[in-house]
Amino acid sequence: MPKTLNSFDTHYSLNNVSKKNPIVFIHGVGLNQEIWKPQTDFFKNYTTLTYDLLGHGKTPLNKSKVNFNDFSRQLLNLIDELKFEKIHLIGFSLGALIARDFASKHNERLCSLIIHGSIYKRTEDQKRIVINRWNVAKLNRPASKKAALRRWLTEDFTKKNPEIYKRIYSILEKNDHKNFLKSYETFVHYEDDDNMIKKISVNTLITTGE
Repeated sequence: MPKTLNSFDTHYSLNNVSKKNPIVFIHGVGLNQEIWKPQTDFFKNYTTLTYDLLGHGKTPLNKSKVNFNDFSRQLLNLIDELKFEKIHLIGFSLGALIARDFASKHNERLCSLIIHGSIYKRTEDQKRIVINRWNVAKLNRPASKKAALRRWLTEDFTKKNPEIYKRIYSILEKNDHKNFLKSYETFVHYEDDDNMIKKISVNTLITTGE
């Protein structure tokens, strides 16, 4: 898929098979659009769109802090510029929270919504755990990246697919650490808003795993 840049400096990849509504994928914190290659390969006969979030991959982040309004506006600007009236939206982790936020504000732009590996009303213990992870991530050591991969991939999967493990680790290693922490902080301190969720009326699939 050709990679290009929109007028708002968002790096994206578009497989424009037809003028039909595209499948749009939003990656998680510390990753980039390359994480979705297995999915875009699988859906090669469909129009698909992946992109680097603000401060990730090749998309810059020129703010001291970032919030979900920034992330939703980034996606809106991208699909507006590409002239897509409606999209099928899929988000993972931080991307799932962005997808939720976008859907609550621009529900009319969605055909469907898939939220994968999201959070909902963390307990106090869960909040402490994620804050501890954030503090460890600040040190920018391999242990933090390896711990993330252990959460995402089972030991059995890693043994059978070492090349995938290496590829994802490489993405984490290459990210802009300062910008990564800005996005991670947004994820760490996220508070669920049921009123926002009630604004989402599009067909939605929510998935997760142990």
